[in-house]
Amino acid sequence: MSTPRPAVENADFARFMGRIVRAMARRAASDIDALPMLLGAADEVELLMREAVARCRAEGYSWADIGARLGISRQAAQQRFGVKD
Repeated sequence: MSTPRPAVENADFARFMGRIVRAMARRAASDIDALPMLLGAADEVELLMREAVARCRAEGYSWADIGARLGISRQAAQQRFGVKD
């Protein structure tokens, strides 16, 4: 397994992204036409999560490692993000 790269700004970036998503949700609450855009953002995040997990797996991280970081079991991580036949 390779050594993780330092990610000094990840927490700050995640907080920034959270503010953007919350602002988008507030806009959708007063503009029903914005709901599909919010759903599209959720779909994009799901796709990006799948890609990130696949890259972590390619780097040698186990399903247990991934599950632990996501606060779910190894089995749940594999079921959600594993390759489906």
